[in-house]
Amino acid sequence: MSEASLSPGGLATLCCILEVVAPKPGNVHRGADFEDVTLVDFTTSAVILGNVIDGLPQNSVGDTILQAVRSNSEIVGTNTNLGIILLLVPLAKLVALDSDALLNPDRISNFLSGLSHEDGGKIYEAIRLASPGGLGTAQELDVGTASTDSVDLMAAMALARERDLVAQQYSDGFRLLFEVAIPLIEYGRELLGGLTEGIVYAHVALMAKFPDSLIVRKCGLEVAEHSQMLASKAIETLSGDGMREFSECQDDYWGLVSELDFWLRSDGHRRNPGTTADLIAASLFIGIHNRIIKPPFR
Repeated sequence: MSEASLSPGGLATLCCILEVVAPKPGNVHRGADFEDVTLVDFTTSAVILGNVIDGLPQNSVGDTILQAVRSNSEIVGTNTNLGIILLLVPLAKLVALDSDALLNPDRISNFLSGLSHEDGGKIYEAIRLASPGGLGTAQELDVGTASTDSVDLMAAMALARERDLVAQQYSDGFRLLFEVAIPLIEYGRELLGGLTEGIVYAHVALMAKFPDSLIVRKCGLEVAEHSQMLASKAIETLSGDGMREFSECQDDYWGLVSELDFWLRSDGHRRNPGTTADLIAASLFIGIHNRIIKPPFR
């Protein structure tokens, strides 16, 4: 299979599946469900998202995001992938406009700056429908109280960028993914021997660099920073000290990843690093489309 033969929706589905099946600490994956959300829910959501993207090729970003959330709510019945929808729909729309053009921060920023206030209103409506955990309130352009008739989405994302990594991507043209996340996936893939391992490595390394937004919202900054510290310990182990075999470093790394996973799951999965997972899915989309991350996807 050539990745170039995939439709925008097909690529979105592939990236969602690659992200969710990888055994990332604290998340649902092929070896672990939550009590109320399962791997089947996430893979179903992946198919729904791809179908909506390909089924509404002429629809606006706002319409497509809202329909993806509605369809997921109707079929899956819970919010499994709001962050992924917010990140992947604009990328998929750009690919649909010109499948041969590479994605880059400037192109993404120019596209996002052209979103209308109607798009913003529909995206706010989608966020309300998904009802993400720990959303809280904001003094300006609050999702819970602002009118959905007309919303300056980019202004709202700029206001939220310091507290939400998805909003930061809208403000920065997804620059973090190009400059940090995709290189981490490829580095981890080369270092540890496979794309799945690279995805897990990038997930842990991103957690080490940035407190996960979902953990901050649901549990507070102190808990998020503790998860950041545990992730950092795992990543630092792979740097080695020059005295041990790399196989020993790998054993220690996977042991610390397992400890991180146990700690993240120890509070009814409230410590789920869901925003980091969303960034991984979007990074895979960009990396595969730009032919940085190449098949076989294993």
